[in-house]
Amino acid sequence: MTEVELVNVFTHMGRGGNPCPIVVAASNLPTEAMQSVARHFGHESGFVLPAPGLDSDYVFRFWVPRHEMEMCGHATIGALWLLAAKGLLSGDQVRIETRSGAVTGYVDRGSSGEPSVEISQPVGKVVDLSRAEEEDVLSVLKLSRRDLLDLPIQNAVTSRVKTLIPMKGVGALNELVPDPAQIEACCGQIGSTGLYPYAVDHQGERRFEARQFPKSSGYPEDAATGIAAAALAFGLLRNGLVERDSERITIMQGRAMGALSEIRVRLGFAGSRPVGCLLGGSVARVESHALQL
Repeated sequence: MTEVELVNVFTHMGRGGNPCPIVVAASNLPTEAMQSVARHFGHESGFVLPAPGLDSDYVFRFWVPRHEMEMCGHATIGALWLLAAKGLLSGDQVRIETRSGAVTGYVDRGSSGEPSVEISQPVGKVVDLSRAEEEDVLSVLKLSRRDLLDLPIQNAVTSRVKTLIPMKGVGALNELVPDPAQIEACCGQIGSTGLYPYAVDHQGERRFEARQFPKSSGYPEDAATGIAAAALAFGLLRNGLVERDSERITIMQGRAMGALSEIRVRLGFAGSRPVGCLLGGSVARVESHALQL
């Protein structure tokens, strides 16, 4: 039997978040069993394996029902949180090997003793879409240019490419009902792994709202997407919607799904040059399952 622990990552006031099955002792699981876990729960799932050498502390692998993923932000945070809660971490800085590259996790227990986790992401790259690509995205979302801020639609990436669509208001954002098949086709054409429309909630408080329509995960929408939020933070910086500093950026997601979630990003700089970011959020344990795989 394999113990699978379900956590919610990026919760808001103790609720919402993205459900994530985690196996913290996955060294004996074949890839087929990992995919079976993702299919059983219908969520992105994380698996913790021992590191093969001294350059890292762990290897993390990630699956969605249809395929393996190179990186998953909320599964990384959820797995680190579980390892810390179980007393399995030897320190507060953890080196993790993923298929998209090295990730550093930072764990702080604070005065409450409850683990608080942030993970590193590389500096983001942001590229404006062509006019034809923009028209494809707008068509899939049933929008016109009048529905958007006077900003470009962009592909942005830290670990995976997400497409940032700057909508004028939170209300219109949460009324979107796109077709998953059209999303998949559009993402394939523009080299993206998901459409991430966003709106300004409160610019002074650096709070934004977004939705994630993934390309081919096996479900139509995510309640919280850390990698997309990290990419969005660099898009916000590029478009002048946040100041060039390391104050927290808050991205709310999942409202239309009835699972309002909160993702936190802090940009890092060397002088005035962005060099990466830290991605974090709250985690809540839900339940444990014993599966025969």
